[in-house]
Amino acid sequence: MKSNPPSKKLLDQLSDQLRIKHYSLRTELTYVAWVRRFILFHNKKHPLSMGAPEINAFIAHLAIDGKVAASTQNQALSAIIFLYRYVLNVELDQTILSAVRPQKPKHIPTVLSKQEAKKVIDQLDGVFRLLTQIMYGSGLRLTPALAP
Repeated sequence: MKSNPPSKKLLDQLSDQLRIKHYSLRTELTYVAWVRRFILFHNKKHPLSMGAPEINAFIAHLAIDGKVAASTQNQALSAIIFLYRYVLNVELDQTILSAVRPQKPKHIPTVLSKQEAKKVIDQLDGVFRLLTQIMYGSGLRLTPALAP
């Protein structure tokens, strides 16, 4: 009589799925670390006994207590979604998850007025002044302007 081999631990199953789907080693290590933190945050409860409210609580904890960036919160959320979808075979409610997904703050570039740019250029001499005038007048960035 054959006995069933002991099932793998959850984090090992997660690693296996990430490898099967050809994720990079770095992503595998990162996702495993996030899932571990998620489980530990909820006092080692199994993810099958948790759902969207626990995920929301963890992401909120990262934002409020951990003060992590939106991209870091999204990375943690992606790891947890991967766990549920590919390891536990549970589809989470996308409407709940979209409400949780943090938004990156909009970056508004700082642009000098013509007068401000002229004041900066007037402070320069020689080749630096010429290069700055060419860059400003043509819209070039620094690297293309310095290329041989």
